Amino acid sequence: MTAVRTPPATREQSRVANDSFAPPLIALHWVIAIAIIAMLCIGFYMVGLPRGLPFKSTVINFHKSLGLTVFLLVLIRIMVRLAYGRPPLPPMGAWQRAAASITQGLLYVGMVAMPLTGYLGSSFNKYGTRFWGVLLPQWGWDDKAMRELFFGIHGYIAWIMAALVVLHFLGAMKHQLIDKDGLLRRMWP
Repeated sequence: MTAVRTPPATREQSRVANDSFAPPLIALHWVIAIAIIAMLCIGFYMVGLPRGLPFKSTVINFHKSLGLTVFLLVLIRIMVRLAYGRPPLPPMGAWQRAAASITQGLLYVGMVAMPLTGYLGSSFNKYGTRFWGVLLPQWGWDDKAMRELFFGIHGYIAWIMAALVVLHFLGAMKHQLIDKDGLLRRMWP
């Protein structure tokens, strides 16, 4: 009986397989990316709503719950990334490596700081924070100055995060369309 031989993987297939992120990281990346874009859109929309609208509190509570869910997913992503590591970057200039590292580092800082400042801002409010309907512990008291401080920081981080998301996207498109180095395939399902 003759054994059936499978053809060896091509050099390109092997390179892509070895340079790809682990499937759990790919899944978490895209779920978190979509959720962050949704969070930014909802956040920018809700701050423009006038007071007293019946559905404004529903939008705000949804934003808080989704934000805390993203926070939990980010914590899981950090643990998975520590467990699996990351594949090496393709050859690129030092300035590109630095730009990628700084952008990704700032995105992680923002993904942690955004929900924390939102939660703390809500803690200095008489309404508190509901996580999908469950009232969470308040870490503060009803204090307008503290609430505005944390929500102000939250708002600045939102604009920074929006800029970082655009920068991250443009960097990925540069690698895909100009450099054609296969970098985007590393994070593609």
